[in-house]
Amino acid sequence: MNTESTMPREGEIRGRMPGALVQVYTGDGKGKTTAALGLGMRACGHGYKVRMIQFMKGMSYTGELKAVRRLAPDFEIFQFGRDCRLAEERGTGEAVCDGCGECFVRMGDPEPRDIEYARQGYELAAETLDEGAADLVILDEISNAVNFGLISVDDAVSLVARRPIGVELVLTGRDMPAALVEMADLVTEMKMVKHPYQRGILARHGIEY
Repeated sequence: MNTESTMPREGEIRGRMPGALVQVYTGDGKGKTTAALGLGMRACGHGYKVRMIQFMKGMSYTGELKAVRRLAPDFEIFQFGRDCRLAEERGTGEAVCDGCGECFVRMGDPEPRDIEYARQGYELAAETLDEGAADLVILDEISNAVNFGLISVDDAVSLVARRPIGVELVLTGRDMPAALVEMADLVTEMKMVKHPYQRGILARHGIEY
């Protein structure tokens, strides 16, 4: 549990979120990123600045990218991962995933470009926290970046540790490392009971992306 003092120190960087904490959304169920996006929209409704940094995601066709541009100019999403060669067609609903696998990272055998994407995401996250550039910071799929060997758990821990007072920090992803769970104030585990994928139903336009 975070017990740091809320008294300002001279010259320190601070966010504007009262009683800001660290949250974790993890588990094998659907909805981790979705929950973080909803939280971000709520914060924007109260005038807070939100920044989501997505690790291992570069899907430029996703609805959240279009939505925040239209509805919430104070909600920024930065992606650091592979895009889809069918991005334009998927964005309009004219195409579905054909299972080519080009957007996936292989666990235990990441390519140099995947490590570079993750490094860029880590650097932006560090800069965002160090400068207090947003009141709510979401590190989407950070646990996957760790578990796939793209960044170290120590790197992820260092991001949580550098969170300024007044900045809410949200971490998402499956199999969240224990060190990050320990540092969190709120942990929600999403459990899969049923999933349409089990019936051969693939990701749906406007629902999963």
